[in-house]
Amino acid sequence: MSNEQKKYIFNIKLKKLLVLFTQIFILILILFLWQYLSDKKIINSFITSSPLKIIKTINNLYMQNNLFNHIFITLKECIISFILTTIISFIIAVIMLYNNFIAKVIEPYLIVLNSLPKVALGPIIIIWIGANQKAIIVMALLISLIVSIQNLYNGFISTDKLKIKLLKTFNASSFDILINVIIPSNKENIYSTLKINLSMCLIGIIMGEFLTSKAGIGHLILYGSQVFNLDLVMSGIFILTIISILLYLIINTIKKAL
Repeated sequence: MSNEQKKYIFNIKLKKLLVLFTQIFILILILFLWQYLSDKKIINSFITSSPLKIIKTINNLYMQNNLFNHIFITLKECIISFILTTIISFIIAVIMLYNNFIAKVIEPYLIVLNSLPKVALGPIIIIWIGANQKAIIVMALLISLIVSIQNLYNGFISTDKLKIKLLKTFNASSFDILINVIIPSNKENIYSTLKINLSMCLIGIIMGEFLTSKAGIGHLILYGSQVFNLDLVMSGIFILTIISILLYLIINTIKKAL
């Protein structure tokens, strides 16, 4: 490796480290200012809470053996809805890709359903399915499924037509074309869709837990708001942030491994 190449690689690594350092520095600065303003009574900690109060609240939940139970329930619901969304959306997108008639029939309905506020369907879901975990998962599916189908389908139909024609000249089947051309050409789109699915499912789960839940992070946030315990509300939001970051890192790790 030449000196120019080494210098180029070093500059890339240095830039990544600087970006990471700046991100961490900004986060620490925000937390420090938040705590400082709270301690000096410049902001009302009853309304805004503070980093130390959030840590104390999370520690209290842990001591009461409630913390991991709530996290496990929300994670379980999120993972189930994420897997279902990914599988169902992929199957429907492939069907729409290979059947233009079905695609034209379904597409207007997808657009209309996507614009519909899903929270408005919450009471109907509870009546039809019941006030249970299934209703929460269905709510997450309603929020994430349509966006996922549209993203995957738009990516599939944008695949290079010349590559598809080339395989067809060699009598390749639709399955061969899907595996060897369409999916490899849409790797980045699939990964970005997975990330969107993850965030949308988490949003849907929390909304579902707001409507009907006796446990979970959404339940903690809702209960905290009802009793004006802003420390509990902010703790729930903080835990959700950590969960979303960890899930995002898992998706990135899978992407790098593949």
